[in-house]
Amino acid sequence: MATADLTVLGLGRAEASASGYIAEIQRRLRAQDRVRFRMHAMGTSLEGTTADILAVVAELHRVPLDMGLPRAYSVLKLDERTDKPDQTLDDKVRSVEDRLAADDASGA
Repeated sequence: MATADLTVLGLGRAEASASGYIAEIQRRLRAQDRVRFRMHAMGTSLEGTTADILAVVAELHRVPLDMGLPRAYSVLKLDERTDKPDQTLDDKVRSVEDRLAADDASGA
């Protein structure tokens, strides 16, 4: 399993807000079943096979263009581990939280 972080930027908007095309990206993610996803304040976390993530990213990159913007710029961070092939987004967060809890317990 791979995890990724995606930010899609639509360039050439008349207004500063990007919520319209971000909402459309989230609609398209809800309509698919290839990758798990979680929106956050600066993008969307994805989880699935590398092939599925890349296919979904290709579709999402087109959203601003499909909505009439002249340019789309996407930033993708992709992480795949062979030593922990079943690691999820939740597992990654939990690992850090466990370390912080251990720090708190030891008074560090």
